[in-house]
Amino acid sequence: MTRTEYPWLLPSAMADPELPGDRGGRQRRTVRDWAVDITAFLCAAGIGLAVLAAIGADRTTPDAFVFLDSLVGGAACCALWVRRRWPVGLAVALTLLATVEPVAAGALLVALFSVAVHRPFRPVALVGAGALIATPVQPYLRPDPSTSFLTSTVVGVLLVLLVLSWGMVVRSRRQLVVTLRERARRAETEAGLRAEQAQRLAREDIAREMHDVLAHRLTLLSVHAGALEFRPDAPPAEVARAAGVIRDSAHEALQDLREIIGVLRSPRDGDGNRPQPTLATLDALVAESRAAGMEVTLDNVIDDPAAAPAAIGRTVYRIAQEGLTNARKHAPGAEVAVTVTGGPGRGITVEVRNPAPAEPFEQVPGSGQGLIGLTERATLAGGRLDHGPEPDGGFGVRAWLPWSS
Repeated sequence: MTRTEYPWLLPSAMADPELPGDRGGRQRRTVRDWAVDITAFLCAAGIGLAVLAAIGADRTTPDAFVFLDSLVGGAACCALWVRRRWPVGLAVALTLLATVEPVAAGALLVALFSVAVHRPFRPVALVGAGALIATPVQPYLRPDPSTSFLTSTVVGVLLVLLVLSWGMVVRSRRQLVVTLRERARRAETEAGLRAEQAQRLAREDIAREMHDVLAHRLTLLSVHAGALEFRPDAPPAEVARAAGVIRDSAHEALQDLREIIGVLRSPRDGDGNRPQPTLATLDALVAESRAAGMEVTLDNVIDDPAAAPAAIGRTVYRIAQEGLTNARKHAPGAEVAVTVTGGPGRGITVEVRNPAPAEPFEQVPGSGQGLIGLTERATLAGGRLDHGPEPDGGFGVRAWLPWSS
């Protein structure tokens, strides 16, 4: 698995994922949003009332200024209802307003918190820097008689930093939740794709197995049924022999098909399945082809066929089976030579060759999928397979498969 295949694992994708509401715009408020907005309004109004009470306690402030402060503070608190749509603009406006109107300080803190939650670091840093720069202006223009200028400035700076830090922590937590949810969703999607791919590969393997198993049987049926059709005057012994081959081949084909369907229906149930073919069962395959009327010579120089790896032996068996099937289709009556050589450390070489047919005949149609499947089998096993016409007009299949020592 590489990062280019899964871009959501890149650090840039996880560093600052977009949250709902980051783009602003008109969004329908949920019940939770209404509760948060009302709470923010009440907090800003509470701070504003506390500041207004302190201003009213100062007898040097005219009542007209106190009344104006209350109106401006109420307007600032009401402006918080648009903080989700324009958080940066509202924070900048309240920062400028709070320099001359201390009652708007509560609304400013809520607006700064909203910017830290709904915007990335750069705009938060710019707005926060502006708020920190404007913090000493307010106590300078409208000082609190009960508090020194330094104390008011330090408290204001600490409140701004505290609100911004709290907002960025909330944003980081939300980003983490969004990232984990997105990763879980994509991991689930990826798992589904892997399952589909595994299922598709399994179906392809089963399709190849069905072709390898059934093509051999069905070719016997076709050849002998064609012989009966074109030689209705054949001796009774030959008719009976061909009918027996047809019956046995049909029975074997049905049995093989039944086993494959059984694997599809219950892949975990191995009861009743016949053993898979191996290199040791190659003699039985040749004997079966001879019983069907083919002339086959087998030259197997492997000292101990049973010692060959099961997968390699099964592949050799399938290659020989497909070669015999093709020879029976396209060169009936020709002598087929099957040669198996090699050993541990050298690998196994299997060759199936047949000369050109001696007489013209009606060929059984083929799709060529069998040789394609054999090439894939050999490649997956770490070997190679070549096939094609021979100089004498015949056809040959040659494969090499690895056999570790």
